[in-house]
Amino acid sequence: MLLRTLFAGALFALAAPVLASAACMPPAGDAAFRYDARTPGMHSAAGTTIVRPRAATGTLHGAGILWVHWLGDPATTNHTEFAADARALAERGATSVLVDAMWAQPNWFETGRSPATDACDVPRQVIALRRALDLLVAQGVDPTRIAYVGHDFGAMYGALLLAVDPRPSRAVLMTPALSFWEWFLLGAQPADMNAYLRAMSRYDLPAWLGRTHATATLLQFAKNDGYVSSATAAAFLNAVPARNRTFVSYASDHALHVAAAVNDRRAWLIRQLSK
Repeated sequence: MLLRTLFAGALFALAAPVLASAACMPPAGDAAFRYDARTPGMHSAAGTTIVRPRAATGTLHGAGILWVHWLGDPATTNHTEFAADARALAERGATSVLVDAMWAQPNWFETGRSPATDACDVPRQVIALRRALDLLVAQGVDPTRIAYVGHDFGAMYGALLLAVDPRPSRAVLMTPALSFWEWFLLGAQPADMNAYLRAMSRYDLPAWLGRTHATATLLQFAKNDGYVSSATAAAFLNAVPARNRTFVSYASDHALHVAAAVNDRRAWLIRQLSK
C-alpha cells in the first residue's frame, strides 16, 4: 500500500494557544458546524496521512475510513494511533485518511486550549474533520461505504460529526464521555462557570447521538477505565439509536490497547464495508 503525508499548510488554525478576554459565542445548533466546501481545505504537513491499497482489488475496494485519535499517550496522540489498522484494511482494499486533531499539539490540554475559546474550538474541530472527509471522498471512494473511527476525544467529536454530516454511514466510537465540559474542567477553569456550562452544554452528546446518520455503530468501552465509568458507557449506549448497534466492553483501561479490541474493530469494519 502507499502511505504518504500531505504537505499543505495546517489542518486547523489552532497551532498556538488562543488568548481571549471574553468567551466566544458560536452560532446555535447545526449552524456552528457549517462551512463552505467550495473553498480549499487545509491539511497538516505532519499529521494528515492517506493510506491507499496497492491494487484496486479486495472485498473493501472502494471503501473509505476516517480515523481520529485519542488524547492519551503522547506517542499515539496523533494520526499514528490507527496507522496499523489502516494498513491492515488497505490490504483488503480500503482507503484511509488519518489526521492530527487539535489535541495532538504537545501539552494542548495544559497550555494549548483556553476555556474562553472552548465553545468555538469544538465546532472548528468538527469542521476540520468534515474537511478531512472531503479529502477522503476526493480519493474516489464509494460514498455509500464510508466509516468513521474515533477514540476518546476522537469519538466525542465524531459523535457531533455523525449528526451533522451524512457521509459516514458506519461508525466505531471508543471510550467517549458524554460531555466536553466534564473533561475540560479537569484543566483550566473558566472565569464564569455558569456561562461556561451554558455555552458548552450545547455539545452534550446524548441529543446529538440520537441524530446520528450512521446506520451501524460499534461502541468499544473498557471495564477498567479510570476516566469513563460503566454508567457513562451505559448512558452512551442508550443514546445511540438501536439500529445495528453493537456494544463491547473489554478487560482493559482507557487506552483499549488489547488485541481483542483491535481484532473486533477490524472484523466489524470488514463486515460492514465489504462489497
